[in-house]
Amino acid sequence: MSAQGHLKLETPASQPGMLRPALTLFVALSVVTGLLYPGLVTGIAQAVFPHQAAGSLIVRHGETVGSELIGQPFSDPKYFWGRLSATAPMPYNGAASVGSNLGPTNPALTDAAKGRIDALHEADPGNRAPIPVDLVTASGSGLDPHISVAAAQYQVARVARLRGLPTLRVEALVKANTEGPGLGVLGEPGVNVLKLNLALDDIK
Repeated sequence: MSAQGHLKLETPASQPGMLRPALTLFVALSVVTGLLYPGLVTGIAQAVFPHQAAGSLIVRHGETVGSELIGQPFSDPKYFWGRLSATAPMPYNGAASVGSNLGPTNPALTDAAKGRIDALHEADPGNRAPIPVDLVTASGSGLDPHISVAAAQYQVARVARLRGLPTLRVEALVKANTEGPGLGVLGEPGVNVLKLNLALDDIK
């Protein structure tokens, strides 16, 4: 304490010889966590899971047509339709993954659901079965490539009729493209819409 009665405090950074070790530790941690660790994880992923590490891309006839992880918009009635997308400025925009955050009383949510209901009825006027909720709502990410098995079954008759295919043939394709819960226990079975529609197009 000084003669005037004031106590002078020194922080560790202000003490001589502390700046260099602090900078050295900062640089070392930056290299380890910013370069070495991400590089190691990426290398292991590409070696063990090359398909997933590359984005789970779907390639047909040498051309990339999409990803197993990101939905695509389908509006032609001869295709299965997926969930609505909440991303902007275009649907299923992978760079803008976000939920709509619309509450159940928000008119925009009601309007979007009503618009999809009307479109489904227009595409298949004779189908009076209850419409599965995932066909008229967006997922939390706005990119979900899957629909429920019930949502796929709702559309089987329409797709089969417009393509001139037996209903049982289309149901078999739905079953072949149904994926089980994650790790066998997480969530419900789902149908990958893009893979299902590609399988439809492969039918000669």
